[in-house]
Amino acid sequence: MTAPKPAPVERVTENLEKPLNDKRTYRVIRLSNKLEALLVHDPETDKASAALDVNVGNFSDEYDMPGMAHAVEHVSFMGTKKYPAENDYSQYLALHSGDSNAFTVGTSTCYVFDVSAKPANGMEPSASNPSPLYGALDRFAQFFIEPLFLESTLNRELHAVDSENKKNLQDDAWRLYQLEKSLSNPKHPFSRFSTGNFEVLKVQPEANGVNVRSKFMEFHEKHYSANRMKLVVLGREPLDVLEDWVAELFAGITNKNLVQNRWETEMPFRESELGVQVFVKPVMDLLVLHLVFPFLDEENMFESQPSRYISHLIGHEGPGSIMAYVKEKGWATGLSAGAYPVCPGTPGIFKCAMALTDEGLENYKEIVKIFFQYVSLLRESTPQEWIFDEIKIMDDINFMLKQKAPEFRFTRNTSAFMQKPVPREWLLSGHSRLRKFDSELIKKGLACLGPGNFRLTIVSQKFPGDWDQKEKWSEAEYSEEKIPDEFMADIEKAASGSAPDRLVELQLPDKNIFIPENLEVKKEEVKEPAVAPRIVWNDSTTRTWFKKDDTFWVPKANLVISCRNPKIFSTAKSAVKTRLFTELVEDALDTHSYCAKLAGLQYSVSLDARGLRLSLSGYDDKLTDLLEQVLGIMCDIEIKDQRFDIIKNDLRREYNNSELRQPYHQVSDYTAWLNSERHYVVEEYLAELPNITADDVRQFKKQTLSQLHIESYVLGHLCKEDALKQTDVIKTTLKPRELPRSQWPVVRSLTLPAGSNHVYKKTLKDPANVNHCIEVWLYVGDNSDRMTRVKTRLLGQIIQEPAFNQLRTKEQLGYVVFSKAQSFSTTCGFSFIIQSGKNPEYLEWRIEEFLNSFSKTLELMVESIFEDHKQSLIAERLEKPLNLKEESDWRWGQIWGELYDFDWSAKDAAIVETITKKEMIEFYYRHIKPGSPGRAKLSVHLHAQADGSIGDAESDKIPETSSKVVPITNVHEFRGGLNPMIQTPVGDLEEFMD
Repeated sequence: MTAPKPAPVERVTENLEKPLNDKRTYRVIRLSNKLEALLVHDPETDKASAALDVNVGNFSDEYDMPGMAHAVEHVSFMGTKKYPAENDYSQYLALHSGDSNAFTVGTSTCYVFDVSAKPANGMEPSASNPSPLYGALDRFAQFFIEPLFLESTLNRELHAVDSENKKNLQDDAWRLYQLEKSLSNPKHPFSRFSTGNFEVLKVQPEANGVNVRSKFMEFHEKHYSANRMKLVVLGREPLDVLEDWVAELFAGITNKNLVQNRWETEMPFRESELGVQVFVKPVMDLLVLHLVFPFLDEENMFESQPSRYISHLIGHEGPGSIMAYVKEKGWATGLSAGAYPVCPGTPGIFKCAMALTDEGLENYKEIVKIFFQYVSLLRESTPQEWIFDEIKIMDDINFMLKQKAPEFRFTRNTSAFMQKPVPREWLLSGHSRLRKFDSELIKKGLACLGPGNFRLTIVSQKFPGDWDQKEKWSEAEYSEEKIPDEFMADIEKAASGSAPDRLVELQLPDKNIFIPENLEVKKEEVKEPAVAPRIVWNDSTTRTWFKKDDTFWVPKANLVISCRNPKIFSTAKSAVKTRLFTELVEDALDTHSYCAKLAGLQYSVSLDARGLRLSLSGYDDKLTDLLEQVLGIMCDIEIKDQRFDIIKNDLRREYNNSELRQPYHQVSDYTAWLNSERHYVVEEYLAELPNITADDVRQFKKQTLSQLHIESYVLGHLCKEDALKQTDVIKTTLKPRELPRSQWPVVRSLTLPAGSNHVYKKTLKDPANVNHCIEVWLYVGDNSDRMTRVKTRLLGQIIQEPAFNQLRTKEQLGYVVFSKAQSFSTTCGFSFIIQSGKNPEYLEWRIEEFLNSFSKTLELMVESIFEDHKQSLIAERLEKPLNLKEESDWRWGQIWGELYDFDWSAKDAAIVETITKKEMIEFYYRHIKPGSPGRAKLSVHLHAQADGSIGDAESDKIPETSSKVVPITNVHEFRGGLNPMIQTPVGDLEEFMD
């Protein structure tokens, strides 16, 4: 009798711990090549997704080619033996509402995509009517079976890696992390440069006779093994179908039986790298103190996670905490603390970061001593199980009542987490739940936070001013020295002191009164969820919209309160006063309401074009209590001069730093400014801020809060009576006088006349920035006109992949290349954004050339491809909100914009069905095609202070344009010459009245 053949698929488990309302089914399988996969059947999902994490990253780079793993990630996308066209994968995804990405970290490289979960006909997927997921998986799997690594593609993608690195050079978070790595133990791979650039990945290797393509293929061959891979596939298909697909498509990945990479012989920070203080000069105006400690290796401590207990207390902001004390002293404005892993076999790192004030910088030594005093309190107190239990209770509640996250994020994060040695039944809950109180491990963790085991970093543009070194890869200026003996002696004294030696203000936190108690959900049978909220209160001062949650059935609610007042956003000066006021309110709330945040309640007080906005969300059990606290502080706040000065200085720093952001993060601010009737940019805020006093804000508060129109929206596990109770709290606390309808702020954007062609040019403030940026805005029309809006979005769907393929992949204009349908408050149009070493004039020419050539692409497009694009947009329009917050944002957008078009997405989808290719060609020739008399164009050019990287020969290629370009030299005159787009509500308020 012959032995049976081994089963091609081993079913590991289907019994995954999952949230209460999770309707998905799960199965963990292992293929014959040892690839492990989590299959997820979601009968309700609109998006299918898959992610594969390879257990190799930049820690495995060859020493003389840093960034190799990252470069291999880039090139793996660009053509395979089965699908050789370099953009086949991206083209397929674009035709099916899809997207993709990848990232490389120390020990992992993760690839991810999403795609429409239903076939193009909108029916349920079946063997005879497959969804696009199968085709996407087939293309995806080939990255790990037979990638081509074409020479032409390789060179272009190495330029993309180089552009990505240049993008990072002025990013302080990246610079500080790179410096931390460069100053660590050079024998540990943590110390390496991980991004790579053209010099180290192309120029230097070839100068040394290295064949770069062969090296990359060797890396893929050496490290990409099936037994190191973790795959997650999520779709509407049954688990058996997903299992068959995965077995069919991924079994071809070679299993090299590689052992897990572990780094056990060297530590990132040895004794020689500890006990030092580093002073770093940032790009932005930052004042930050970092304390870094080698910590425990928590890889197998997933049940107890001792760092969670420690970071909960060190990062606490309530009474008795480090933060409460240093904030009261006026020394700090923020604190975070936590541990993160480095790699298998290596202890983790515990880091505490504190945002300082100017006075805090002067007293940084005192702050460090206070930190160690608090650690001594924690050691002396012994670990408290009731504190652990509070964290555990909230973990359990948050997990059991967890709502869906975007499928793209779910598959990406879960595939990476599958590399952890946790029971497969806990793949969904994993580190998000605490399971066991382990006092001894907490004590061991606290023992790591000792004076002989840390590094101190001070980040400041001015202190000490004598930086004498530059980091190799980022060129960050810094100085490094041993902590002076006298300072270290003070630290040791603080760390070893007993209760009489400590500040009496430092205490363990009180018990959290905001932890929810009533989590019961009264679920009702609903034939069809309601589309629109109802108006349950409407008088001269207050309007309340309410919608009971009939979809997600969680004991949560979202509340948005909009306080209209024309003074709040009427001028840049008024906007700055309001911003100072909102920051002061949030500052006052931090200590009082920190426990509410720990208990799953969130709040914010902010500024928008209508006035003040308050947003609250979380477990409905205590939401009204939080509302009373937030409104009470907002009305009764005593604006103290000391806090005002600190907040004002923070805001000044924020505004200054805004001008040092990545150029592509700045460019849209100017486009919005030029397109809006009432909008401001940071230069205007900075001009007003110095002259505003605490008294100005006190008076402004009285004037603006006394006369308001309040519009609120309540969504969640509440009844109408709860919404009315919250309305009563709002009315009785704020006590507003009536604001006449004629004084309500009107938010409108501006129309550009046909044939206009304007450019606004600005030189960027950061002298070290090497990147230019351009945004080209093509105005189309009224955003409330459904056909106009839908055609603009359909163009975005059709053009996005070809634009990216031409401008980024082929021409390598820069790492950041976007094209998208774009809307302002009342207008819509089309936008291109490129950040590049090449100057904006050159970039604009290349965009225009692409748009010229794309008209032919559109004309030659076969009808079946055009229909695929339509179906892709329809699928996107019909995607349902994944959670309560998404639904709240959708509905509130219609209320805030005063359109009341609550079923806009379904109506848009129906309109898409009617659009013909001929109509889209006419639309393109009218609004987009260069030279069209109906075209209206506005460009924003942000110039780096350094010259563009294009040479004279390339510059000479830019032809003279036949259309006259009008420079914008006075923005207020420019905007004053344009007409606002007046928008008509789609829905009538009367139809929503209860």
